[in-house]
Amino acid sequence: MSSESLANLLKEERRFPPPAEVAAAANVTAESYARATADRLAFWAEQARRLTWSTTPQETLDWSNPPFAKWFADGELNVAYNCVDRHVEAGLGDRVAIHFEGEPGDTRTLTYAELQQEVCKAANALTSLGVEAGDRVAIYMPMIPETVVAMLACARVGAPHSVVFGGFSADALATRIEDADARVVITADGGYRRGKPNALKPAVDEAVSRTPNVRNVLVVRRTGQPVDWTEGRDLWWHETVDGQSAEHTPRAFPAEHPLFILYTSGTTGKPKGILHTSGGYLTQVAYTHHAVFDLKPETDVYWCTADVGWVTGHSYIVYGPLANGATEVLYEGTPDTPHQGRWWEIVQKYGVTILYTAPTAIRTCMKWGDDIPARFDLSSLRILGSVGEPINPEAWVWYRRTIGADRTPVVDTWWQTETGAIMISPLPGVTAAKPGSAQVPLPGIAATVVDEEANEVPNGSGGYLVLSEPWPSMLRTIWGDDQRYLDTYWSRFENRYFAGDGAKKDEDGDIWLLGRVDDVMLVSGHNISTTEVESALVSHPKVAEAAVVGAADPTTGQAIVAFVILRGSAAEDDGLTEELRAHVGQALGPIAKPKRVLAVAELPKTRSGKIMRRLLRNVAENKELGDVTTLTDTTVMDLIQAKLPHASSSEG
Repeated sequence: MSSESLANLLKEERRFPPPAEVAAAANVTAESYARATADRLAFWAEQARRLTWSTTPQETLDWSNPPFAKWFADGELNVAYNCVDRHVEAGLGDRVAIHFEGEPGDTRTLTYAELQQEVCKAANALTSLGVEAGDRVAIYMPMIPETVVAMLACARVGAPHSVVFGGFSADALATRIEDADARVVITADGGYRRGKPNALKPAVDEAVSRTPNVRNVLVVRRTGQPVDWTEGRDLWWHETVDGQSAEHTPRAFPAEHPLFILYTSGTTGKPKGILHTSGGYLTQVAYTHHAVFDLKPETDVYWCTADVGWVTGHSYIVYGPLANGATEVLYEGTPDTPHQGRWWEIVQKYGVTILYTAPTAIRTCMKWGDDIPARFDLSSLRILGSVGEPINPEAWVWYRRTIGADRTPVVDTWWQTETGAIMISPLPGVTAAKPGSAQVPLPGIAATVVDEEANEVPNGSGGYLVLSEPWPSMLRTIWGDDQRYLDTYWSRFENRYFAGDGAKKDEDGDIWLLGRVDDVMLVSGHNISTTEVESALVSHPKVAEAAVVGAADPTTGQAIVAFVILRGSAAEDDGLTEELRAHVGQALGPIAKPKRVLAVAELPKTRSGKIMRRLLRNVAENKELGDVTTLTDTTVMDLIQAKLPHASSSEG
């Protein structure tokens, strides 16, 4: 990608200053940026002191063998103790840790004292199964309290966990069990999804049949559906865990002790096991959760809607919030079960004050209509967050206006599985927010945009997003493959981390994410970001969501093909294509006009909400689709393919 021609097409003039009451009581103020700039390592050492250490670290960063960082390496701590026990010891045992809402409507409340007992019993159970520090444990679970307990129990005994999202296939699970050499798998009979039990145990049985080193499968009874059983290997959670002692003395581990492996899809087909360790990771997730969400643990009710199978669930459901003593909501199901107002019903029921969700979910709620959230009392909300992909400005504004009553700050966060914690985000009490922009690196983070030659681009230009200094929660390597770690993240720009995102700096120097460099389209010699064209389309009142791809074109190299979901009240008509093309041309310029526009009922998305543009590109180019197993709904592509021959197209 030639960064000179990655045009700044989208102009966004709206600004939203922090509400006075948020600014006046903000956890983190503008002064933090100056302090972190003056002495970055002293700043992170100060944040590490927010945790409880058995051995206080004297050395902050060892960067003697880049890019293999060691943070707080001479310090020792127990991650689970920091997330649970220390709050109980501080007299907060009666504070609610988790409000659990099952999809069928069943509920449970766990205080910190109760959570401590459950984690201790589970830790004792793992020990009874022969799990020792350093052994890997695979977790394949629904969104239930036992999932959080299992993760914390692993952390307590020093056994790195590998959580595999419960929607993944037996094949994907087997690959991850094998790569990590996990000896114990924790799962459930099933979970509830879209109103019915969704079996998990059969996939585990199939995966374990291919991974002979697994000794035990620990099974939570959630749905009560029948399961196959292998005597001696399979154990019920309630029979194995519930009878254990609720006393367990946590052991301190070095800060660089592995905490978890989390697999991301690899371009080679072999998943990458991202390794995160303990002290640095917990320091940054706890600090960023405190700073970005302005958490007041005494009064806030926090809800992150992600699944624990993704990094967002690790960092901002389990480790960050619990390290900070937060009260949080854990919801098992989907946003539209049993009705499209379920999320807002939960906000109203628990008095949620901080909501953290994905742009794709926000756009889905836009599509369903403003009247649905309007039925519920959302006045408790004070901070809204966005995670997972760039959020287009119109969805940002809808989120603030319709969900936040036009008074809540929206924090648009950029980070990755690999970074471990939030890296770029507005601060709700400091930043005048710009819809669609992650804006500025957090205090202590060094991020910028560079060109092909690794030179920092001037304001108003686009290029590649890089991280130029190590950060505490950074991945330490790819599990079992240091060379792949070097090749994947550190080979493109010397001594700078690059994970494949394009970005631009606006005239103020604020950062706008443009999506994966792989998703940049080359149209008549111009590099155009899919993100910007999608944002222009969604700014049209008829469009709820859009996905854009560049398809091979004999004239222009690539032609822009747009797939749009219309808002509930909008109807497809003969003039729609020209109307939307003209709208994009007005917003971004004639070069960015889509050649074809297709109205579709749904877009192909993974369970984490990411749009699979590869599949749309294959459809647009009449190619074989390839693997569709990670889609939430594999029938979506059949519907899109059936529609394609009747699509409108225009030139010019």
